[in-house]
Amino acid sequence: MSEPLLPALREAVLTLLAMLGTLACAQWIEPGAASGVLGAVLALSLARSHLADARRGALESLIALPLVGLAAVGVGTLLHAAPWAGAAVFVAGMAASIWMRRFGPRARRAGALAALPLVTILVVPRLPHRDAGALPAWLVPVAVALAALACVLLARAIGRRLRWLSPADADVDADVAPPAHADAMRPSPHTRMALQMAAALAASFAIGYLAFPSHWSWIVLTAFIVNSGNRGRQDVVHKSALRVLGAAGGTLVATGVAGHLAAGGPSAAALILASVFLGVWLRPAGYGWWALFVTLALALLQTLQPAAAAPLLWQRLLEILIGAATGLAAAWFVYPIRSTDVLRRRIADALAAMSQALDPQAAARGPHAVAAAIRRVEQLRPSFRTRHLVLRRWQPLQPVDWIVALAACEAPLLALVERGETPGAVRKAIGAARQAMREPAQIGPALQALGRALDASQGSRAPEAPT
Repeated sequence: MSEPLLPALREAVLTLLAMLGTLACAQWIEPGAASGVLGAVLALSLARSHLADARRGALESLIALPLVGLAAVGVGTLLHAAPWAGAAVFVAGMAASIWMRRFGPRARRAGALAALPLVTILVVPRLPHRDAGALPAWLVPVAVALAALACVLLARAIGRRLRWLSPADADVDADVAPPAHADAMRPSPHTRMALQMAAALAASFAIGYLAFPSHWSWIVLTAFIVNSGNRGRQDVVHKSALRVLGAAGGTLVATGVAGHLAAGGPSAAALILASVFLGVWLRPAGYGWWALFVTLALALLQTLQPAAAAPLLWQRLLEILIGAATGLAAAWFVYPIRSTDVLRRRIADALAAMSQALDPQAAARGPHAVAAAIRRVEQLRPSFRTRHLVLRRWQPLQPVDWIVALAACEAPLLALVERGETPGAVRKAIGAARQAMREPAQIGPALQALGRALDASQGSRAPEAPT
């Protein structure tokens, strides 16, 4: 098994454990498919976001989740009672949750928590509630949300006890655009992302209400997915293509198996959970796998409803195409963010972390900041690799080479940090690479020169005396 997939397998096991625990709690709170689906979606979202991994994040989630859950119940009710007004409130709430990220880590966590229940409105099917529950209907989502939080915390605690997780695994802001200097981009990246999301959601709501009034949520959900964690126009193009391809594969599989599953039966539930498990596990291997298995899981949710049919699955694929096009248009034309600028900012952050790690005067010189910064750069590799395959004949300067050169520097630099060495030649090469970030044509050669300096520092070590 490849090295990146082993931690992902552990993550998938813990996520599945949290989902199963939440499902059991949800059925105790209110028997029925609606509460079960809501709990599973919230547990999946909380587990993948890592919002509750840190102690402060868990406390904030405990306080904020019931409040935003109640607000989401109100928004969901408004969406069905007064659709256009509900859509306006939904768009404003989602855009605000993104815009808040510009105010620091605490605001980013609050925005992410506010977005979670809003997303579940798009995912959870509208199913009739049973009368077996003891709680009032408006309190059920809040109780299920708290149960999901408790089960996620328990699963993560088990993971840490088994040494499957470490504090470094909590990366709440992994998909957030890197901060830019105040004068580097106006409006700021987070403001641009909020405006893009608002435009995509508003257009998808309008198209969905007018063209697909019974199943508008699939257009809105896809527009949200392709714009969330926006890393620039190129990233949205790449994600849109994989989302459509994965959705097509998931729809084909769902069409083939839907007729053999009993509506709401245990076989359908087991296949949905298996699809989510595989999606979480294979996500590091490519976004297409996540899109395929999550689309399959969401499509199989349709089997829980009486109107489920194969033609409806193909209508969903059409809506996914429209939603992807809507999200892509918003990212391309509404205050667009260039993916190359995002990459240059992240490389600059990684070089700054390297400089700090090799600074003999620095108070803290641990390798974690370097590894985390390079990981953020590596997140951009798939879309730039695809760009390289498509445009290599017309654009000889390929930023994917910058990513490869920087990644090659990680192991030798961390080895220097572990040995406590701070070679002057390496620090000089890092400084030259930081200066080269202003000129794209110089970035590749500067990173390659840094790699050569690191290799020379390894080869210049005096050999140990034989024993």
